[in-house]
Amino acid sequence: VQLQASGGGLVQAGGSLRLSCAASGRTFSVYAMGWFRQAPGKERVVVAAINRSGGYTYYPNSVKGRFTISRDNAKSTVYLQMNSLKPEDTAVYYCATPSRPIMSIRNDDYDYWGQGTLVTVSS
Repeated sequence: VQLQASGGGLVQAGGSLRLSCAASGRTFSVYAMGWFRQAPGKERVVVAAINRSGGYTYYPNSVKGRFTISRDNAKSTVYLQMNSLKPEDTAVYYCATPSRPIMSIRNDDYDYWGQGTLVTVSS
């Protein structure tokens, strides 16, 4: 399984970015997808997760109402729309997927990871 994330960059506070993650190597529509982030000196944490159909999504309170995860199963791609960005959103963002067909928000349940894309939000 290969995951290729893109879309990171430098944005001012209050701005928006859209991350994309293209998957290959297996049937995309069978598996949940997640976006995680890791800021310098901090643990990697989930910022969004979506089940295989797209009918269920999860967000922690820190991003709820500002981030939106979506997927296009026909294109084997998951997206993360990030609005109203804050300096504290600065981190490397990773897309990931479990090896099993489960829905999870736990780091440990995700087995395949993209290379990460850096998002920097300036104040």
